[in-house]
Amino acid sequence: MRKLITGLLVAAFTALPASAALRQGTAAPDFFVTGARGGKDFRLHLAEQLKKGPLVLYFFPKAFTKGCTLEAKAFSDAMPEFRKAGAQVVGMSADDLPTLKKFSKEACRSAFPVATATKQVIRDYDVAMGNSGLSNRTSYVIDRSGKITAVHSEGDWSKHVQTTLAAVRALKRG
Repeated sequence: MRKLITGLLVAAFTALPASAALRQGTAAPDFFVTGARGGKDFRLHLAEQLKKGPLVLYFFPKAFTKGCTLEAKAFSDAMPEFRKAGAQVVGMSADDLPTLKKFSKEACRSAFPVATATKQVIRDYDVAMGNSGLSNRTSYVIDRSGKITAVHSEGDWSKHVQTTLAAVRALKRG
């Protein structure tokens, strides 16, 4: 029953446009979280990740729901292009670590890590989906200096990959 209610909440909220308070030019809040890549534990410290280059940090509501699975597969398919542009991708949701371990292998195809968005991270990035404890669907592009250079906040998953990839490519040109 709980899964049904959560699924209905996700469906209801993802049908609505998401909104992100963090704007382009804002400093991305730093954080430490755990997650998974290819089913194995992954520790994420934002500042450390940014030393490797720009980062697409995309928040999604719930692993293994239709839109979130399709979005993860789309990011997975586009990983060669993100790497070519010098960027990394990390997905974030409020799911627990065992769920993310499975999701990282199945939906993300081990192409990029997914991490647990704590309540604090969800609050800091202003991606709360009402009072559900879930995050909405918002993608941030963060440059090496920690500045948010692009924001795409929309319940429909289908444009997040192309929008963030274009923003990453613009960073590389700039």
